[in-house]
Amino acid sequence: MEGHSEVQLSAQGRLVIPAALRRALGFQPGDKLIAYQQDGRLVLEKSSTIERRLRQRFMHIPNDESLADELITERRAEAHRESSE
Repeated sequence: MEGHSEVQLSAQGRLVIPAALRRALGFQPGDKLIAYQQDGRLVLEKSSTIERRLRQRFMHIPNDESLADELITERRAEAHRESSE
């Protein structure tokens, strides 16, 4: 567990991320963090990190292509086939 520190949860549910860990993760005052549960763990991520990961995941989709239009076209074709049966 590299860079681990023990933190204590306050009565109000607050915790302090130790300074060394904040520096190592590049957390700055005012950063927006997203908190979620994953496999029984609490995960805190910068919203910018999540955005970057999502952009990389979907970068293969051309910018000029509308997935909504594609879905509507598929649904209309499916409805036309069903009504023709």
